[in-house]
Amino acid sequence: MAIDPGAPPAPYLSFWRERHLCTLTTLRPDGTPHVVPVGVTYDPEAGLARVLANKSSRKVAHVLAASGASGADGPGARVAVCQVDGRRWATLEGRAVVSAEAGRVAEGERRYEERYGRAPRVNPDRVVIEIHLDRALGKAAG
Repeated sequence: MAIDPGAPPAPYLSFWRERHLCTLTTLRPDGTPHVVPVGVTYDPEAGLARVLANKSSRKVAHVLAASGASGADGPGARVAVCQVDGRRWATLEGRAVVSAEAGRVAEGERRYEERYGRAPRVNPDRVVIEIHLDRALGKAAG
């Protein structure tokens, strides 16, 4: 079911506020998918999903490799984040960019702590992957 990522229905948003492990799918340079477990926060007001990462991780490398090119709908790497709980599922898609800017990383950390109930471990090499959302899908009830 298609959902407006900037104005999701209450059950969908509520599902994204529950504590769930998620996956992030990026594309390797050869076009094959790379799927890894991550924590994700969803900020519909800003039109963003955020993933904290180490700057030397493969997921960051994949986003950076694709971010330099502009596709049909803008710059950044096409990515998807997903979570599943029984029959409920939700996917957010968009163009991802990587930021090491302290304020943006801090906002990602604040939102992570809010969703997951604990502060992320200290990591001086932390960056935030910001996904500028253009699609949301899912079934958050039932």
